[in-house]
Amino acid sequence: MYTAPLGKRPRWWTELPLIAVVYGLYSAGRLLVRGDVQSAVDHGVAILDLEKTFRIDIEPSLNRLFTDHSAIGIPADFAYAALHYLLTPALLVWLFRRRPDHYRRMRTWLMISTLIGLIGFTLLPTCPPRLLDPSFGFVDTMRQYSEYGWWGGDASAPRGLGGLTNQYAAMPSLHVGWALWCGVVLWAQGRKTWTKVAGVAYPLAITLVVMGTANHYLLDAVAGAAVMGAGFLLTRPALRLAERIRARLAPAAPSVPAETAVATANVSAGCETSAGTAGTAPSRVRPGAPERLREADASDQIPRQPARDGAGESRTDGAATAAR
Repeated sequence: MYTAPLGKRPRWWTELPLIAVVYGLYSAGRLLVRGDVQSAVDHGVAILDLEKTFRIDIEPSLNRLFTDHSAIGIPADFAYAALHYLLTPALLVWLFRRRPDHYRRMRTWLMISTLIGLIGFTLLPTCPPRLLDPSFGFVDTMRQYSEYGWWGGDASAPRGLGGLTNQYAAMPSLHVGWALWCGVVLWAQGRKTWTKVAGVAYPLAITLVVMGTANHYLLDAVAGAAVMGAGFLLTRPALRLAERIRARLAPAAPSVPAETAVATANVSAGCETSAGTAGTAPSRVRPGAPERLREADASDQIPRQPARDGAGESRTDGAATAAR
């Protein structure tokens, strides 16, 4: 598991521009690489036919459930229009503040996966189910319930801003991809039981939402999960490459001349920092002991003269005489 190097805690003034650049590329790519509409429709129909072949086309049933029951469809529209842009940045900020050792790895994983998704939008423009011919039986729930929210009939874009989005960027589904990333963060970094539950429930719920609102096919969701898997595998090499580039761009430490280093080594080898001079026996006093203790130890080494018995006896006799 990659962790940020010691002393290399990310700084917000470098992280915000980096995230803004990547998200700007993602948004600009969706806008500029619109592709041919007929090709996008053909790709959508081909995906639906492939699902019918393997009998995994669950989108029509989910879409009918969402359109027939407003209690399901309206909250699903809010979830599709908001959580993608609210929960993901909120978890990024939380990682930055509370889990800085894991933030850089998780941020890099999200960015790489987003750029891979942009490549998918470019190479395979795909018409979502809601924009297919009505004969396919899909209903745009966001258009149906548009009076309840800020969106119109152009996906999750606010009313009047539908022209600023690429509605044929259905493959892969980054709604599902980002939700999977959020689920991993909640599961791996959360310490409460409810965060573990939310880590599993959230990506599953978003997968149902994107199909029930007729914004994505099941294979779009599978492709979104695959993109996140590819981004996860590329995260460690990308971080290593970034460390090499940072090391090369960092200023080199000033070098010490060889003569100075040798002289310093010779001086330190022949000197002592404790009391005494070079060549003398080492003192038994611990290095760093107070000087008074050292002087006391030195005086203790001077042999003391024993008291003479005669002197002691004469002092005793004199005291006795005075007492008489």
